[in-house]
Amino acid sequence: MSKECSVIAEQLNRNCQCISLDRVALTRALAGGESGADLAALIDAGRPNLFSDSAVFVGAACLQRMADIIAAIESVVAMPAWRERVLAWAPSAARYAPKASGVFLGYDFHLSPGGPQLIEINTNAGGGLLNAALAQAQKACCEEVSAVLPGVHPAATIEQDYVDMFIEEWRAERGTNGGTNGGEAPLRRIAIVDERPSEQFLYPEFLLFQKLFERHGIAAVICDPGELRFEGGALWQGGERIDLVYNRLTDFGLDAPANAALREAYLAGAVVVTPHSRAHALYADKRNLTLLTDEGFLAELGVDANVRAVLLGGIPHTRLVRREDAQDLWARRKQLFFKPAAGFGSRAAYRGEKLTKRVFEETLEGGYIAQALVPPSERVVGVEGQRIGLKLDLRNFVYRGRVQLVIARLYQGQTTNFRTAGGGFAPVLTVPKGLG
Repeated sequence: MSKECSVIAEQLNRNCQCISLDRVALTRALAGGESGADLAALIDAGRPNLFSDSAVFVGAACLQRMADIIAAIESVVAMPAWRERVLAWAPSAARYAPKASGVFLGYDFHLSPGGPQLIEINTNAGGGLLNAALAQAQKACCEEVSAVLPGVHPAATIEQDYVDMFIEEWRAERGTNGGTNGGEAPLRRIAIVDERPSEQFLYPEFLLFQKLFERHGIAAVICDPGELRFEGGALWQGGERIDLVYNRLTDFGLDAPANAALREAYLAGAVVVTPHSRAHALYADKRNLTLLTDEGFLAELGVDANVRAVLLGGIPHTRLVRREDAQDLWARRKQLFFKPAAGFGSRAAYRGEKLTKRVFEETLEGGYIAQALVPPSERVVGVEGQRIGLKLDLRNFVYRGRVQLVIARLYQGQTTNFRTAGGGFAPVLTVPKGLG
């Protein structure tokens, strides 16, 4: 039992099979004050396992420990020497330094017997707004849940926090220089950009963001990057000028031909893009984890001993996959997890014990890291009268070092997949320290 983990939280995750999700309330929450039937139907039709019926319980000390690990990483990323080191292996677009920080930084953790362990960082982490809606639709299904239900972040607060975050990104870039008579330049139009957006699994979240922005007086369009054009010193979609791009693309360097207009406008400072290539390079390139778990490198960088201890105790040891280490990596593969450096959504990621010799050879070609395996913890849920054990991970949504929301994902299989009955996004209920 880890000192960061609550005994009561673990007991509830194991023994409470109550349904805490109110589906009717969820439909209302998705509606944002309107009829949400269409959006709920869209989710039910193609994404029946997007939301779990169950909540996940996490001890307050465990949440604080994750926040401490995040703060430690933020302090390292702020160091000029860190930036110089990681930008050396980043795509060229990352060398452009915008003033915007990047929205929806996602720190993903597994809960181990020794406490939370950071598995990876993502710069366009999805699910933040969907989980704000999910938080509104929880009900106390038993006395134990009633005691901790206020631990869910109030959705109205987090939605406003998200809007404020985008406005802060805009102000960081534009300040008061673009306004008339020295006033603040207004944020008029946002483009939510992804490749073939209507085909993306999280397309419902794009629709939610569009409605959220419009409720706050900001026009919003959802589009493919191919619909954008850069001309006259501005980025355009159709006949409308785009002020800010909420970037959901996984081409982190904006190198694909389809992203040429967006890349050109971004590098020219003609549009605010968030999250952006530099944020991915500083935080989310998985090769960075090899540096964050290298005590010698951290000491050479000048990282404080206490910060080093937090990092080394909170991130599984990670190494580059190199052909010269092939024999050792193959011998240790059952204790390792292999991931591509620029990977996302668990694509092309392999648990070492399931790795074939052919795929292992492919990882040796370069661009992979091997991370010490930290199996996820478990949440037992009730599905059609049966007790089902699901794996869980925790995602911290972070902006400028501040944790905005913590959510869980429940699943079976090697990685998070949203295909498991009883699985999907789940709210995190905080168990106070005094309760265990």
